[in-house]
Amino acid sequence: MTKTFKMSTIALAAFCVPAFAMSAGAAEVDANGDGILSVAEVQAVYPDVTAEQFSAMDLNADGALDDAEVQAAQEAGMMPAPSEG
Repeated sequence: MTKTFKMSTIALAAFCVPAFAMSAGAAEVDANGDGILSVAEVQAVYPDVTAEQFSAMDLNADGALDDAEVQAAQEAGMMPAPSEG
């Protein structure tokens, strides 16, 4: 394999990893496939979720929900699980 091909393959794999990291339900909400959920993505699927509720789910206060935060929110009843949505 050429060096360019190897680097392209590595870059492509790294780009795809966030989507694989999300649980199946969260990945369905992740409209742009970046592996995290924005307030807009969550509200597009769950319009009753307010910005304040989203902030409460955002445990590390980075402005986005990662898979662990989504799972915690679902377990706490703050966000519907995929089968409930």
